[in-house]
This record gives sequence, C-alpha cells and structure tokens, in this order.
Amino acid sequence: MTNPATIDQEPAFIEVGEGDGRRRIAVRVRLGSAPGLFWLGGFNSDMRGTKALALDAWAAEHGRACIRFDYSGHGESGGAFIDGTIGRWLEEAVAVFGQFAHGPQVVIGSSMGGWMALLLARALAERGAKAADLAGLVLIAPAPDFTEQLMWNSFSDEIREEIRTKGVWMRPSEYGDGTPYPITRALIEEGRNHLLLGSAIEVGCPVRILQGAQDPDVPWQHAFALAHRLPAEDVVLTMIQDGDHRLSRPQDIARIIAAVAEMG
Repeated sequence: MTNPATIDQEPAFIEVGEGDGRRRIAVRVRLGSAPGLFWLGGFNSDMRGTKALALDAWAAEHGRACIRFDYSGHGESGGAFIDGTIGRWLEEAVAVFGQFAHGPQVVIGSSMGGWMALLLARALAERGAKAADLAGLVLIAPAPDFTEQLMWNSFSDEIREEIRTKGVWMRPSEYGDGTPYPITRALIEEGRNHLLLGSAIEVGCPVRILQGAQDPDVPWQHAFALAHRLPAEDVVLTMIQDGDHRLSRPQDIARIIAAVAEMG
C-alpha cells in the first residue's frame, strides 16, 4: 500500500518578476517542523527528480517542512528555458524562500543548485537576514561558476563563435530524452555577474559537500576549489569514489539524507 506521505501534492504558483519578465513559478510546500528542507535543483532538471522526491519523503516521515520549486523554463513553471539566466533563477529562489520558508532551513543544492544555494546564502546575508535563517548547506556535485569555468572555458572556438554570432548553441544532452538544449549568449554573459570562486565565500553556516569522483560534468577538482573558498570551520567534503554526477543511487541518497539530518 502506498504511503500517502509519498504522494506528490499539487503545486502552488507564485508570480515573480515585473512587466514582460513576469513568470509563474510552481512550488510544492510540505508543512512541518524546523529546520525545514529547501531544495534547489540543477540546470535543466526539476523538483520531481529522484533526490528531490527522496528528500520530500524523508521530510514527511520525520515531520519536517520541505520546499521544492521549479525555476522558470523548468518542470511545471512558466517561462521558456531559453530565456533563463543565473540572475533570473536566483531571483526566483530568493522569492520562493522569502514567501514560504519559516524558521531555519537546510538548503540542499544539486549541481547548478549548489551555485544557487551559495548565491541565496549571500543574498540573505545582504538583506540582513539572521544567521538562524540557514541551518546549513548541503551541496551535491556543486557547480558554482559553471557557465564560465565548465562551459565557456571548455567550449571550442567554433562553439564560442556560434554563441557570439547566433546568440545560442544547441548542446547535445546525455540526460533525459537526449533532446539538445540551448546554451545562450545571455546565460554566459549574465552568469559573469554571479561568479564566486575568485574570492572567499562567506555563508555563515555549516556546509557539507558530496562529490562523485567519476563525475563527467562537474570534475571533483571543482569541488576542491569551492571547499578552499569556504571558511575553514565546519565544512566537510565527502568524495564518493565510484559516484557519478547524479548521485541518485540508494547509497548516494542515504549519504545526502545523513548530511541533512546532521544539520538538526
């Protein structure tokens, strides 16, 4: 018999942005005790992936609050993926956090969501939010600065020229249904406004990083570079020797949940 707690509830929707830039963002909120869980998904993924659903089920089982949402152009949210930028998606993360998060939160970010989690922590600090708003960050194959370091810097001259002249390059995908997805000039150029790895990153809370050594998309060296930019105290990097980028196997999910549980 299916546990009712694991049945995905219908999303709520909020409007983010102004004028022509307004978009409808799908949010799923599970009420419960603090610290709540706040999920930030990856680039071109959504809130109904394996890790997100596993965390929501764990929250339900333990009576914990859990918030998930889809960036614009992703999943059940409005807007077109091709219009997305790091700043646009960060604006949505900040809006969802501000409207739905009550009490301290463990922010869990996967891949691009790891970058978003760090930017969210900085945005909260700049707003004068209390440190208690963040119980901790759990970063799964985090990809800060990926638009520059893992995309632009690794693209061939031909791909760069296509992005410069046409404004977009269709990147082949090894995930989902294999449909190519757009990498836009706007994504690359706007991403430069949010780069983090050039200086120290102050987050004001414990950080746990889980990284697969066999990750073809975010090399383990990237996680090391991030760890060196974080404060020395209460930052733990776990290297999973046979882990890939997704880290969605049962043993990976168990490690992620253990890291979340450690935060309170």
